[in-house]
Amino acid sequence: MEPSPEVRTTLESEQERPSWTRVIGVFDLETTGVDVTADRIVTAHVGLLDAQGSVILARDWIADPGIEIPDAAAAIHGVTTEHARALGAPAGDVVEQIVDVLRSLLDAGIPVVAYNAAYDFSLLAAEAVRHAVTPLRDPSPVIDPLIIDKTYDRYRRGKRTLAAVAEHYAVPLVDAHHASADAVAAGRLAQALAARFAGLLPPRAEELHTRQIAWARAQAASLTEYFIRIGRLDPQDQVDGGWPIR
Repeated sequence: MEPSPEVRTTLESEQERPSWTRVIGVFDLETTGVDVTADRIVTAHVGLLDAQGSVILARDWIADPGIEIPDAAAAIHGVTTEHARALGAPAGDVVEQIVDVLRSLLDAGIPVVAYNAAYDFSLLAAEAVRHAVTPLRDPSPVIDPLIIDKTYDRYRRGKRTLAAVAEHYAVPLVDAHHASADAVAAGRLAQALAARFAGLLPPRAEELHTRQIAWARAQAASLTEYFIRIGRLDPQDQVDGGWPIR
């Protein structure tokens, strides 16, 4: 999949981007729900993008999650229980393969981009434990466009979904909620953010990873205060700011 001319222009015409943008991994899961401890993987994508955002490696999975896929989830990503049972590989095999591929990328020093990374990496960790696979204990370096966007454009109004943020930065997203499309769009979004904020972002992925831990914690604290103020959370509760695994 080639990036659009608009994205290519944005990536090439602005300030020199951090070196970590030259080759990046991308990762996304589509699942049975939003509970990272109880829900299961249905589809997954891990890939590599080059400096221009072109796909140079891609791997996709469909799993039989071993439980019913709720209609609401199937309506989002398009995979029904029947489809997953007919075409999906055993969930344990899928989890092991995803973990192995991600571990290989991270061990090679290639940053992995995931939008709202704490969701995908937390759910993958729970699935690994469920299927007796050695989990990624402290995946690094990880890059999360959601955390970066909320840090550098904190007061912008509007949704912070992948689709909304991609549109804001002129990054095309076709077939949203398909793991491959979302993963690639997230990677290109990370590159667009790196171009936009080149003078502000750390040049090394490892330093950016460390800063995102603090940014995620601060964003969760701010969200906690807001939710308590509007009565959505009790004063003793708090939003989990753990990142990239809750």
